[in-house]
This record gives sequence, structure tokens and C-alpha cells, in this order.
Amino acid sequence: MAKVYVFDHPLIQHKLTYIRDVSTGTKEFRELVDEVSTLMAFEITRDLPLQEVDVNTPVATAKSKVLAGKKLGIIPILRAGLGMVDGILKLIPAAKVGHVGLYRDPKTLQPVEYYVKLPSDIEERELIVVDPMLATGGSAVEAIHSLKKRGAKHIKFMCLIAAPEGVEVVKEAHPDVDIYIAALDEKLNEKGYIVPGLGDAGDRLYGTK
Repeated sequence: MAKVYVFDHPLIQHKLTYIRDVSTGTKEFRELVDEVSTLMAFEITRDLPLQEVDVNTPVATAKSKVLAGKKLGIIPILRAGLGMVDGILKLIPAAKVGHVGLYRDPKTLQPVEYYVKLPSDIEERELIVVDPMLATGGSAVEAIHSLKKRGAKHIKFMCLIAAPEGVEVVKEAHPDVDIYIAALDEKLNEKGYIVPGLGDAGDRLYGTK
């Protein structure tokens, strides 16, 4: 069964407070999302495998460690997920970036895939799917399904804020995908917004309504 990790790092929690604040403007909101994404990337990569190598220092030869094993991929769910990509790339600049675009069908209210562009070797990569919000869970479930049907085998999901309902939906649909979040909020309201949440992440990132 999927594991759920809630990051309690003081810097993440501090910055998340200002991300939530309705008075935070677009520029500052974007910068804070970028910073929290970097901090979360530090935590989510904690279990990456290492291998020992020899390195020549100015003084002697040393046994030291470098990353081993699978290459990494970052998969933002369009459009809001784009706001988290650069923060992660600051720590892992060699990661490839793919994109999954979804929209909600106005009749069925179900997510529909409209754009997918991925690295050619995704089956070999450790993929991190990113989206600021995990509300109903529909978009996350469909994005992960899109990756799996194209051969992805190693997937994690990372978001800033999640509702318990969305977490359960993703866990049930994809029990092999661990979930990493900065805050687990109270609930969804009748409109499907996370409470207390932060509003619409895409609108706040890009200054749209």
C-alpha cells in the first residue's frame, strides 16, 4: 500500500503559511512555491541509492559517494505543476522533464488527457509527478495512469497541499505510488476546493482568474 509522507520541516511550514495568505501577490507566491519545491525535493530524494567512487582531493585520494541507480524524471501536471519544476531542478538539474495535460470534461467532470510529452526512457526513470494541490484526486490518478500505460514503473507523487479525500482516492487507484505532501488539510468543500487550502494554485501562480 502507498505510504503518505507529510513534511514537517520548519522552513517548509513557514513558507507554506505565506503561500496560503490571500494577501500574497503573484510574484511572491511564485517565488515561495519555487522555494518550497526545492525543500521538498531535498526530502523526497532522501532514499536515492548511492555508490562509492574514488576521488582525488588536493591532499589525497578519498572514498566518496555519488548517486547510483535510476535516472530521475519530473512530470508536472499542467498547468499549475509547472510552478514546482524549477525548484526541483535546482537540486537535480540532470533530471528530464515531461508534461501531462488534463482538462475536466464539463459534463462528466472527469479528467481528460489532452497532452502528453515524456522522456523516451521513462520506464527506466524514477518519476516525480508534481501538482501543487491534491483535491479530489482525479487529475493525479489520471496523470499517473497516463504514465503507467506508457511504461513507467517507478512513480512518486508530490504536492504542496492535499485533502484527505484526494489522498485516499490516489492510494486506492495506485497503491504502488507513495505520496509526499507539505500539508494535509481538513477537507474538501462542496465545490471541490481544499479547506483551508490556498485557493486556485494556477490562478495565483499566473495571475489569472
